[in-house]
Amino acid sequence: MAFKGRTVALLVGAAVLVSSTLTMTAMDLPIFASGGQASANSTGLSQPELHKLNAALSIIESKYYTPVDREKLVNGAVHGMISSLDDPYSSYMEKEEAEQFNTSIEGAFTGIGAEVTTENGQVTVISPIKGSPAEKAGVRPKDVLLSVNGESLKGKTLSEAVAKIRGPKGTKAKLEVLRSGISKPIEIEVVRDQVDMETVYPKMMDGQIGYIEVRQFAMNTHKRFEEELVKLEKQGMKGLIIDVRNNPGGVLEVVQDMTEHFVPKGKLINQVEYRNKERDKFVSKGTDKVKPYPIAVLTNKGSASASEIIASALKESAGAKIVGEHTFGKGTVQSSYTTKAAEGSLIKVTIAKWLTPEGNWIHQKGLEPDVSVQQPDFYHAAPVSREKTLKLDMNDADVKNVQVILNGLDYKTDRKDGYFSQGTATALKQFQRAHKLSETGEVDAKTAEQLEQAILVAMRETKNDKQLQKAVETLQKEIR
Repeated sequence: MAFKGRTVALLVGAAVLVSSTLTMTAMDLPIFASGGQASANSTGLSQPELHKLNAALSIIESKYYTPVDREKLVNGAVHGMISSLDDPYSSYMEKEEAEQFNTSIEGAFTGIGAEVTTENGQVTVISPIKGSPAEKAGVRPKDVLLSVNGESLKGKTLSEAVAKIRGPKGTKAKLEVLRSGISKPIEIEVVRDQVDMETVYPKMMDGQIGYIEVRQFAMNTHKRFEEELVKLEKQGMKGLIIDVRNNPGGVLEVVQDMTEHFVPKGKLINQVEYRNKERDKFVSKGTDKVKPYPIAVLTNKGSASASEIIASALKESAGAKIVGEHTFGKGTVQSSYTTKAAEGSLIKVTIAKWLTPEGNWIHQKGLEPDVSVQQPDFYHAAPVSREKTLKLDMNDADVKNVQVILNGLDYKTDRKDGYFSQGTATALKQFQRAHKLSETGEVDAKTAEQLEQAILVAMRETKNDKQLQKAVETLQKEIR
């Protein structure tokens, strides 16, 4: 498909990235049109249609009981057209939102750092960005956001919801969250901040296993990835793990360039199918040489779009293994167009779907791992309640959550069912003693804070990461 008269940066991402002034939305394939105009392929409004809209505008401006903002009305009409598509990945970005969107492509923004979409009419987290305020506060993939700072998100469009969540650095977003497995909503307080957008984190692990974590596919990610890949190879790397867990997506050209390092020349990376059923096939321009080491791609349910492209391409065209969890399942394609060059607003609309090299459409299905591994229960723990002091003989989900955390920290409780037993109190006292807290055997605000901090540290320790350990084990079998 040709995109004449405009420069297009192809993007693949999951939905709307919640930042201080909006952000990186459902970026999928052709997405951002820089300085271009909407396509002239459409005939535009017919005279009756134009008359209908003008009549509506005239009636509102002349008859509404208070004065109205004409620009707001026009923007509202465009928002209405987009929302009528009932597609969470199509949106209208006004000037301020569009500017932040452009900035986020370069890899820097202020906000809470969580990728969201709508599922069954609810604002749902795809993934918090690693190291972001959202992740640190305990936001998890698949969390449903019910309200922010006491204002319900029910019935709001994705753009409207994001507008409520975003805000300046240092301000607080109190999120009411519904989480699978927990009967009552929980409250998570997130302090908005500058989100760290360094996207590539490498290291050499024991056994000469190289590891590169890719947190997002931003404009500079390929260069950084290539630099670190070369360094690891020079150190005698015998196997490579590419970690795209909780990676919501990014720029298509970037993920294609990265994938070409591993997919032999002439083999497919992915395909794009338009509504006329025509397909663009993205073929690797890499070398004929196959890498002399095995590759594993780490995924979870927060791995979306571009992450799913690299995982499926490496699996189907380069023989890599996918290790971890089922991925998110984001397989549609968007392109963004300027509505008026001087105004600076953008319309982002779904134009196609992307397919794996073998022609599979993973939308709302995701990718199944070759080696399925679940993380320990404490990886899915909720923030500890501060609304009440948890004590002996209480029985609810908050107590069960604390029991999960205590056991994850090796303070063993005699029960894990939510009943605050004497054994739970004993384990809690041991934790309090180790962290120089009053040994009350109860969970007050200070103990809750220490429990959360301790479990976050535990989650970052390699020894506790069962998925990473399994990826290493999988590669070691192939190396031998």
